[in-house]
Amino acid sequence: MSDFEKTLQQLSALSQDTRLRAFKMLMNAGEGGIQAGVIAEALKVAPNSLSAHLNVLTNSGLISVERQGRKMIYRPKIETVNAMLSSIVEDCCNGHPEVCSFLADLRSVPC
Repeated sequence: MSDFEKTLQQLSALSQDTRLRAFKMLMNAGEGGIQAGVIAEALKVAPNSLSAHLNVLTNSGLISVERQGRKMIYRPKIETVNAMLSSIVEDCCNGHPEVCSFLADLRSVPC
């Protein structure tokens, strides 16, 4: 899969309300992650429905999952998210990357 196709898959994964809200929760939680049940409760989504949404995000490479006993812990894959965002703006403004300089400032914000 090309980088372009991977970015397209990731953006597609984020283009649904529940998935975007879950992804934003995970990004807010950072590397510590969140249990699937906590996400389902916060978003008021049935666990089986949320599981399908989280599978889409996992398959896109934007998040990872780790089983801890009976719990599923989901975490954002920060490097992958950074790569996706970089691929979107890599050719920013016809050779004028300073237009997107605010993204460089975001890198200094801790997760």
